[in-house]
Amino acid sequence: MTNFFEVAESRRSTKVYDPNYKISREELTEILAFAGKAPSAWNLQHWKFMVFDNKEVQQKVLPIAYNQQQVVDASAVIAVLGDLEANKNVDAVFGPAVEAGFMTPEIKEALNQQIQGAYQSEQVARDSAFSNASLAAMQLMLTAKAKGLDTCPIGGFDPAQLVKEFNISDRYVPVMLMTIGKPLQEARPSNRLDADKIIEFV
Repeated sequence: MTNFFEVAESRRSTKVYDPNYKISREELTEILAFAGKAPSAWNLQHWKFMVFDNKEVQQKVLPIAYNQQQVVDASAVIAVLGDLEANKNVDAVFGPAVEAGFMTPEIKEALNQQIQGAYQSEQVARDSAFSNASLAAMQLMLTAKAKGLDTCPIGGFDPAQLVKEFNISDRYVPVMLMTIGKPLQEARPSNRLDADKIIEFV
């Protein structure tokens, strides 16, 4: 088993990829399935992954990502999308738990009322989409690293153009792009703030 602390310590954002290295769809599916095991509010799993894994399509992503070369050199680019209507996942998420006897129908209904009430607020829906999809994105990066692959999260892109070019439903909001592949060179280490700068015990 790969040591988690080694994976977390060695994960770096890689921008220079081997353009000839191909990740199979089976392996990408496995990585994304593990990413989907990330925690989420009410377990609603507020994410969707749109995968661009061929050079022709990646060329279409290139201008959307402001011509960052890593977009075409990486084995794949993954658009991490946040689900603005994750409240519609209640039956899919809680139904099997009720059927298996892990949850009563009454508890499911109480949770459903909480969720639907919260989702009356567009701000709650949007905040939840971003925060929870970001949890899945982090899990994606760690999973990829554990499998010997490197990634880079990209916040510099045009979300509106991505939506238009790939006809993304208005149910989803683009959270980030992520490249994944084999590095041509080791990513440079980046400085981190000292622990006492980011931790406050109260």
